[in-house]
Amino acid sequence: MLTSILALINLYGYKAIFILITIENIFPPIPCEVILTFGGFLTTISTLQPHAVIIVATLGSYLGAVILYFMGYLIKTDRLKEILVYCHFKENDFDRSVKWFDKYSSLAVLLGRLVPIIRSIISIPAGITKMNFFNFSIYTLFGSIIWNTILVFLGILLGNNWILISKYLKQYALITGIIFLIIIMIKKRKRL
Repeated sequence: MLTSILALINLYGYKAIFILITIENIFPPIPCEVILTFGGFLTTISTLQPHAVIIVATLGSYLGAVILYFMGYLIKTDRLKEILVYCHFKENDFDRSVKWFDKYSSLAVLLGRLVPIIRSIISIPAGITKMNFFNFSIYTLFGSIIWNTILVFLGILLGNNWILISKYLKQYALITGIIFLIIIMIKKRKRL
């Protein structure tokens, strides 16, 4: 898969980056860190420009996020509750999650855009809770610009070693996930 992604970017440049980042936001297993660090590296050896790669990637991120937002928006919450109860979740856990997201939605969307995998799925609860679309758009765009800029410039700085960032971002995602789980466990213990 990596070879195919790199070949597409090499061949189609900005168009490939836009399409791949859009798809990556909908299907998280496609690694944005590979797409953007390679795109950053290409700006050092081709006609691609860093600012243009960042803009195209941000537009792709936004389009993918909007698609997931509206998927969440169209989900009937009663049906979602039934599915979660069937999967052994408590109905009031869903209600508490929705209340939490309503309270912290702007911050959750902004910071969620900076965490691999979460950056894609954060759009779904935003849609489910019917978060104000304008606010969702602003925080999604701002978070995406930050994330995309970091990755593109890491690709530029690392040059031929751009692929190394993938290894470090996997560690970053793991550490972030562990911290997130610890915070959830601490909050649950406080409620008990």
